[in-house]
Amino acid sequence: MNEITDKLAAEGQLHLLKFADELTESEKEKLFAQIRELDFSILNYDCTESARGKIEPIPALSISESENKKGRYREIGLNAVREGKIGALLLAGGQGSRLGFDKPKGMFNIGVKKELYIFECLINNLLKVSNDAGADIPLFIMTSIQNNEDTIDFLEKHDYFGYNKSSVHFFIQDQLPVVGTDGKFLLAAKDEVLTAPNGNGGWYASLLRSEAYNHLKNSGIEWINVFAVDNVLQQIADPCFIGAVIDSGMSCGSKVVAKSAPEERVGVMCLEDGRPSIIEYYEMSDEILHQLDSNGNLAYKYGVILNYLFNISELDKIVGFELPLHRAFKAVSCLDDYGNVINSDKPNAYKFETLVLDMVKPQKNCLVYEVERCREFAPVKNKVGVDSVDSARELLKLNNIEL
Repeated sequence: MNEITDKLAAEGQLHLLKFADELTESEKEKLFAQIRELDFSILNYDCTESARGKIEPIPALSISESENKKGRYREIGLNAVREGKIGALLLAGGQGSRLGFDKPKGMFNIGVKKELYIFECLINNLLKVSNDAGADIPLFIMTSIQNNEDTIDFLEKHDYFGYNKSSVHFFIQDQLPVVGTDGKFLLAAKDEVLTAPNGNGGWYASLLRSEAYNHLKNSGIEWINVFAVDNVLQQIADPCFIGAVIDSGMSCGSKVVAKSAPEERVGVMCLEDGRPSIIEYYEMSDEILHQLDSNGNLAYKYGVILNYLFNISELDKIVGFELPLHRAFKAVSCLDDYGNVINSDKPNAYKFETLVLDMVKPQKNCLVYEVERCREFAPVKNKVGVDSVDSARELLKLNNIEL
């Protein structure tokens, strides 16, 4: 215990042992084991956003341009699937709390007259490609400590919605400590430090440390399509997208949609100091927001939808690249000084996250691939209003999906 005490004293975090005398030996060992693994570096991490480099518009493959080569791209993509070169990775570590749902977001029933779950929508989209190619596509699902058991139990109960169970591989996202406004780590229980998932940018590092990585390493997969759980129209392992990226010779690809308005709150693809990058809506000046190209269109019009195709060998080259941490002020439940659980409805602590968009920046280049917004972008982020359950339902209906 001395090394634990010395470490915590050096970091100003001795309060984590405040209730140690009340714990059983097994509870103490659980707490000590967790403390040994904590990333104390976040206590001194400077989350100040670094100055951006030179921002310029990035060329994109427009819908009309890709349509002219659709047959060629599709065949390249389907062949890559048949040859086992394509994997898919679902980022599913989050809960549906913003939907008033206390289970994994993928378990949310978006149906009206019938059951239709978010997980089901996504797997149906992947099955279309698998069936067309006549080959299974390995599906890696990143869960979190909080939702891993629920996710697996749910998919087991529903027989993976017809997907080949042996092609599905789960792994748990890494966690980072949650820090109070006083700079102290928080306790979730007397024998547990409060942690939270480290953001969607941690997917590859988390995968590398998991048993699921053996399936990736030994499968011959060369490209992995990373996508988010909260877009029910997300087209996964899309042969045309895959074929276009492979044909381009670029190191990655990003699906994008044309912004609905200059002020839409989405990140957009750009060049930063000549390399692919993404600039968030809150970073964009009025000049950038409204800048027009030579054809009178928005120069920065391609919004990202969190659907990326990464080359595995290129990812391996940047494994040592340290993704920036982004700090978010959130409402969390934690122990108070007396060992009572407090449930705050207002932000009271800082969570630290990495973002998958930051994985684009170290890439040599990126094919920006425009898709039709009403066919591939139906985010389910809010209970009502913009990007809500209702708006997603309307888009599902537009695409002739029975609800």
